Amino acid sequence: MNRILIKNAKIVNEGLIFQGDVLIEDEYIVEIAETISAKSATTKIIDAEGNYLIPGAIDDQVHFREPGLTHKGDIASESRAAVAGGITSYIEQPNTVPNAVTQELLEEKYQLAAGKSFANYSFMMGGTNDNLEEILKTNPRNVAGLKLFLGSSTGDMLVDSSESLEKIFSSTKLLIAVHSEDELTVKANLEKYKLEYGDDIPVKFHPEIRSVEACYKSTVKIIGLAKRTGARLHVFHISTAKELDLFTNKIPLEKKQITAEVCIHHLWFSDEDYETKGNLIKWNPAVKTKNDRKALWEALIDGRIDVVATDHAPHTLEEKKNPYTKAPSGGPLVQHAVVAMFEAYHQGKISIEKIVEKMAHNPAKIFKIEKRGFIKVGFYADLVIVNIGLPWSVKKENILAKCGWSPFEGFTFKSRITHTFVNGQLVYNNFKVKETPQGQRLLFERE
Repeated sequence: MNRILIKNAKIVNEGLIFQGDVLIEDEYIVEIAETISAKSATTKIIDAEGNYLIPGAIDDQVHFREPGLTHKGDIASESRAAVAGGITSYIEQPNTVPNAVTQELLEEKYQLAAGKSFANYSFMMGGTNDNLEEILKTNPRNVAGLKLFLGSSTGDMLVDSSESLEKIFSSTKLLIAVHSEDELTVKANLEKYKLEYGDDIPVKFHPEIRSVEACYKSTVKIIGLAKRTGARLHVFHISTAKELDLFTNKIPLEKKQITAEVCIHHLWFSDEDYETKGNLIKWNPAVKTKNDRKALWEALIDGRIDVVATDHAPHTLEEKKNPYTKAPSGGPLVQHAVVAMFEAYHQGKISIEKIVEKMAHNPAKIFKIEKRGFIKVGFYADLVIVNIGLPWSVKKENILAKCGWSPFEGFTFKSRITHTFVNGQLVYNNFKVKETPQGQRLLFERE
C-alpha cells in the first residue's frame, strides 16, 4: 500500500486555513486531523511545516497539441509542466489535428493520454455547424463538455451558423463552453489594419482588431441564446470590463446556468506590455487595457467570474517571430499559473482561500468532477504544497513546456510549488518530475 503522511501543513479548503495533517493511502485521502501518527513503518512522512497544502488546481482550458501539432507540445510534455506548476487535472480542447468532432476522434485522444499524462485529464467534444448527431452521442459521465468556437482562433472549428447554434443549444444537456468573439467584427477590423500595414501590423493593435466590441457583441448574443434555450453555458477567457455586467454574483455557483472564466494572462498583462513582449502575449481574445484588467480582478473577487484558468496554448518561438498576421495566438502558462496567483496574493489582490476557490473548488463544481478539487476524506489525493517564501526565477533551463519559452521568463516569483501529488503519488518534488505518469481520466457526477 502507498501510504504518505503530510505533517504540520496549513491546510486550505472551503474558505478555511487550519493547521493539520493529512494521511494518504493509495489514491485517496483517508484522514485529516490536527495531528496524525504514522500507523506503519512504511509510511512516507513529509513535513510541510510553514507551508500551505492546497487541492491541486483544475485547469478547465488547455491546448496540449496532440494529435497533429506535436512540434508545439504534446500530452506528456505539457502535463509534466502542469504538475510542476501545481495543476493536477486539466480539460483539453478539441482543436487538435484532426479536430475532435466525432466520437471516434474524441476517444482516440483519451487513448493517447492513457499511461502518458502526468495529470488527470478530460478532452472536450468539439462542435461544428454540422455535427449535431455526433454531439448528441457524447457521454456526460466521462466527457467534460462541448466546446464551440464562435470566433475563429487556432484551427478550423468556427461555428457561425445561427441555425446550428440554436439546434445545439436546444438539443444537448452537456455543459457548453464557448470562445466568444464576433467573427465578422474581427474580420472587418483586421481588413482595416491590413490596408494600412499589410501583414506586418504592429501587435499593439491586436486589442483593436480582437476588440472589446467583438467580445461584447458575441457574449450578449450567446448568453441570450442560453437563457432562451435553458442551456448550461460556460464562457471562456473573459477579457473586457464591458462583458462583466452580463454575469451575476447574486446566486450561488451551484445554481448558475451561466458561468465565466478568466485567464492568467488577462489578469497579469495589459496592452502596455505589447511594447516589450510583442507576439509572446498575442492571445485570442486579446490582452486589453489596465482598466479591463482591474475590472476582471474586481469581478473575480466579487463572484461574477467563477474560475481562473490558463488557456495554455504553446507555439514555437519561430512561429511567434512571424509578422502579425502569420504569428499564431496563444502561449504556455500551466507551469506558472498557480505561482502567478500567489504573486497576486503577495500584492494584496487576492486571498489564498480565494485562489483555491477559483482554481480548484469552482472548476470541480462547474464541471461536476467526481471526488476532486477539495481536501476531503474519500477524495482523490490531488494535492500541492506551496512555500510562499521561497523565491525562484523563470529561466530557459527550468521551463518544461516543449516550446521552451514563457512570457514569464526572467521574472522572479516569491512562491514555489515544492510538492505535487496526483492520485496519491508524489509526482513532483522541487524541480524534479517523477517519470512515471499517474494521470487518470476524469469522471463527472452526471447522468
